[in-house]
Amino acid sequence: MKLKTKLTLGVGLLFLLIVLLSVIGSVYINKLKSDTEKILTANYNSLEFSKNMLLALDHISTDSAVAIADFQKNNRLQEKNLTEFGEKEATQNLNLHFNSYLKEPNSNKEKLIREDLARIMSLNMKGIERKSDIAIITAGNATFWIVSLGTVCFLIAFILLFNLPQTIAEPIDQLTFSIRQIANKNYNERVHFKGSEEFSSLAESFNVMAEKLQEYESSNLSKQLMEKKRIETLVNNMHDAVIGLDENHFIYMINDEALKITNLHKEDIIGKTAHEVAINNDLMRELLKNIDHPVKDPIKIVRDNKENYFEQDIVPINIVKTGEKEKKYIGKVILLRNITPFKELDFAKTNFIATISHELKTPISAIKMGVQLLGNQKFGELNEQQQELLKSINEDGQRLLDITGELLNLSQVESGNIRLTVEKCSPKEIVQSAVKNVEKLAEQKNISISTEYHLEDTDFVTADFDKTVWVMNNFLTNAVKHSFQDENIQIVVEKQGTFVQFSIIDTGSGIDEKYHRQIFDRYFQVPGEHQNGTGLGLAISKNFIEKQNGEIGVKSALNNGSTFFFRLPVS
Repeated sequence: MKLKTKLTLGVGLLFLLIVLLSVIGSVYINKLKSDTEKILTANYNSLEFSKNMLLALDHISTDSAVAIADFQKNNRLQEKNLTEFGEKEATQNLNLHFNSYLKEPNSNKEKLIREDLARIMSLNMKGIERKSDIAIITAGNATFWIVSLGTVCFLIAFILLFNLPQTIAEPIDQLTFSIRQIANKNYNERVHFKGSEEFSSLAESFNVMAEKLQEYESSNLSKQLMEKKRIETLVNNMHDAVIGLDENHFIYMINDEALKITNLHKEDIIGKTAHEVAINNDLMRELLKNIDHPVKDPIKIVRDNKENYFEQDIVPINIVKTGEKEKKYIGKVILLRNITPFKELDFAKTNFIATISHELKTPISAIKMGVQLLGNQKFGELNEQQQELLKSINEDGQRLLDITGELLNLSQVESGNIRLTVEKCSPKEIVQSAVKNVEKLAEQKNISISTEYHLEDTDFVTADFDKTVWVMNNFLTNAVKHSFQDENIQIVVEKQGTFVQFSIIDTGSGIDEKYHRQIFDRYFQVPGEHQNGTGLGLAISKNFIEKQNGEIGVKSALNNGSTFFFRLPVS
């Protein structure tokens, strides 16, 4: 527990008890005062009135008019001061007997009056005794509580008086001794305080300081230089380019590979900031542009009249200093990985796919044309089996033609040779063209396609009409394939800020959320479904939309259908 907390609790409790003692004392004093006032007001006055009536009764024989008036005056006062049980009845009897005495004075009736007065005085004397007993009990309770709370206050004050100075002074004495030991270069000295958290934290800080001093004292400069040389040699022999920056972007390390790529000299840049070097170096300027948010696209560098491709990676350097627990940022390292061989293989693959797709497209088209001519029966009648065979050949040919078309689109996307004719387009015309392409496919499953437009007729988008229709057609084809018989596919076009969103909503089996990130990857197909495609359609769609500065996405859940959407900027 913290020393501050202990002091707060101790002094606070003492203060609370003193306040409580004052409150209890005040309460009991007021109660005693109230009891005394009740005795004086209620009982003492009744005794005084009764005594005056007795004196008046004694003087009735000598001065009857004055004595009777005095008796009646005190009697009226007594009637207003009835406080004891039975006092009212006694006062009423007194009035009856006195009135009877006035009509017919005799010693017998006088005796009754004196008995009534004696009765009233007796009742008030007993009241005084009872209230006196109550006051005595109240005084005893007050004494008990005041003495009890005073004792507790004394004990708490006594404990604070004897423990607090020792609790503070002892750690200070021990810390003073340890500081003297450190001053005498005894760096093995450590302090350990028990009890309060403040002194524990102080001891921890002191021990960290002593540990660091011990580390610095025992370190060997030549050993450190050897370690530095070893690390520099290791970095210089790396095949990747390495540039080290401190927390203020000063260059403190660069290996030979990085010097070759940047065409710089080590002595010209070490100790300078990366921004100073970037003024006269295009590559360094490009690296600094992406230093906080590294891009995924490789960097192309022409070297020895050959295009080289490098992948940039930024590695932040965080260390935990000796004796500390939290990490501290001390800079970052820029890594440039040479991925030229992989890029060349990728180009070769793309060219191969493009070549094969192009070469296959012509014979497949010829096969489809031949099948069409045979289907027209210009060369003779066909039996039922031959017609089924031609139908199967036509479907397979169409499927091969679709695959080669997708492969050609993919090769264009990967090679960067995709040609877009971006112009002002009507969202309604895009939807209508796509719906027309899939009407026959939807009719085979008796699926209806409905459209909703939540935008003005004057709202247009900036897009490549054919590529956008291709994407919409791909979404609709997938929706038809994965929808059940006699269902409805809904197309919703709405304006959202500076974009127009096209949404295709189906009621099919849906897609598990864990596949949402992969659904637009090349060749990916959701496991467990009947696969009859290449897994390229959505990947190509993503590239087409993003090349038009748009966005693409999916919202889906198992057994709840799917919503594929894309957004294009408003014209």
